[in-house]
Amino acid sequence: MPIELPTPHGDKLLALLNNEKLPANDRPRVAQSLEHYQNWLKHTKLASGTVEEKVVSMIGLLNDYKRYIDLDLIFDSSDNFLYRQKGQLKLDNTIMEEFLPLLVALTLFNVKSDYNLTFGPTTCFSGIRFESSIGPPPIGGGMQIRAKDHDFAISRSLYIQTSHQADFENSIIKETHIAYIAAECKTNLDKTMFQEASSTASDVKLAVPGAKYYLLCEWLDMTPISTGSTAIDEILILRKAKRLSSNVRKEFSTIAGRRKNRDMFVEFLDGNPFSSDTFTRFLAHVSQLIQHDSENDVLVRGYF
Repeated sequence: MPIELPTPHGDKLLALLNNEKLPANDRPRVAQSLEHYQNWLKHTKLASGTVEEKVVSMIGLLNDYKRYIDLDLIFDSSDNFLYRQKGQLKLDNTIMEEFLPLLVALTLFNVKSDYNLTFGPTTCFSGIRFESSIGPPPIGGGMQIRAKDHDFAISRSLYIQTSHQADFENSIIKETHIAYIAAECKTNLDKTMFQEASSTASDVKLAVPGAKYYLLCEWLDMTPISTGSTAIDEILILRKAKRLSSNVRKEFSTIAGRRKNRDMFVEFLDGNPFSSDTFTRFLAHVSQLIQHDSENDVLVRGYF
């Protein structure tokens, strides 16, 4: 695939391998996981067929690889480091950050080429202010750009230049991105995360009114709330399942507890795989946004 995409998950694996706190028993296992990672990327990029066939193939590979990281690498470790620090290490949740750009690029490649778009984790424009006063003016009016990190965005580079001179002799130039589609990727979605995402969605649409904002989660960890009163366009539950209850998860906090409950955890993972339907729906949202109707299309339909 002749396009460059970000590799946040691969970067985290390499960082972990070089982490001096990584237990000796886990070091060869992490090195082996890098081989699994490269194989996953290789086979994912070879997905072929119709869009639907590509999605099914890619989700099958995603299920296998995510299961390997969650179970074989983290859950089965003979030390507690990987399991207890997985939130800080960001091994599992960066898989989705790396997968979504692959998914969109493989199915909508011409869109990226035609419109010079960027796919993947990106810091995007969310506001602008000027730190200036009536006294001696700062260069460019003291322009400051406010930006927001997104786990996934379809965006385009933007350069903003400000000056008090018409010829821009003394000016400030800031580089940022405009997000047309932004998504937050959560392993477990709880109410606090939902509220944070609602606020972020408002900021995104205040900056770019035509933008869309989606919240993608692996497991649901809250009672569903309508997005109608928020700026979130849709919440997609990628496994169509709720998170394991806290009284079950607490059994996983020790090595003995994980070994004792391994079969149950395997059954839970295998019984709730990623659903190709949810990813197909996300792609449909993307396609709808980038589709430009001609005047004739509008007249044939009779509405726009």
